Amino acid sequence: MAPPADPLTPIDAIAGIVQGTRRAYESGRTRTPEWRVSTLHALRAGLIEHERAFESALTADLGKPALETFATEIGFTLAEIDHALANLGGWMAPRRVPTPLTLEPGSSRIVAEPLGVVAVIAPWNYPVQLTLGPVVAAVAAGNAVVAKPSELTPEVDAVLARLIAGLDEPAIASVHGGVAESTELLAQRFDHIFYTGNGRVARVVMRAAAEHLTPVTLELGGKSPAIVSRHANVGVAAKRIAWGKFLNAGQTCIAPDHVLVETTVHDQLVTA
Repeated sequence: MAPPADPLTPIDAIAGIVQGTRRAYESGRTRTPEWRVSTLHALRAGLIEHERAFESALTADLGKPALETFATEIGFTLAEIDHALANLGGWMAPRRVPTPLTLEPGSSRIVAEPLGVVAVIAPWNYPVQLTLGPVVAAVAAGNAVVAKPSELTPEVDAVLARLIAGLDEPAIASVHGGVAESTELLAQRFDHIFYTGNGRVARVVMRAAAEHLTPVTLELGGKSPAIVSRHANVGVAAKRIAWGKFLNAGQTCIAPDHVLVETTVHDQLVTA
């Protein structure tokens, strides 16, 4: 059943949601290749089904045009899903590795195992891609997932709630709301936390994760120089730097932050 337009999650329900995902994981079903493939296919189908709704929501929340929506949100995430589906068999296959002499006559293999229940806490600048991309990775690895989209893009949040509700509940679940809901979510025990956003909130995430010795992945953006040498096609370089900086109104973690240019082509590049 689709959630209401306002998908705010009651704070006293959050612990139960996380416990439900853990029971689903402990049942063993998320570990199977069949579950991973079927869930990725369901996510792909849901993304296509809700494409127009995401377009409208991204325009309402961020003023993002349809072309950028497909290129940076829908199409990007579909490519992530297709990549996972194409490579899942190889990722899951045990890999033979050399056995140390001290352990002969044994044999050795590396076997990839899921971690358990993963929390994905997403930002507002790419609210579809940066919510569902990490979910794709977690599902491909055989984990149960709780996603927390950004409350700063409420229209997108509502569409994400509908999409996620159509997946394998309770193995794939979502929590919606602001600081209070995020705080309660981080009070729960997870086996991995994936957070994209700023350093201030990342410190809060790490402190909460430390209570349970939970490993984290933090994607916090960075400084991204563009380097232009005297051998470059300056016109092409200028066009690409401008495109990278203006894409998504500049709100991209790897947008060019500054330009290092050889003196002999400096004025030409500035003009271009």
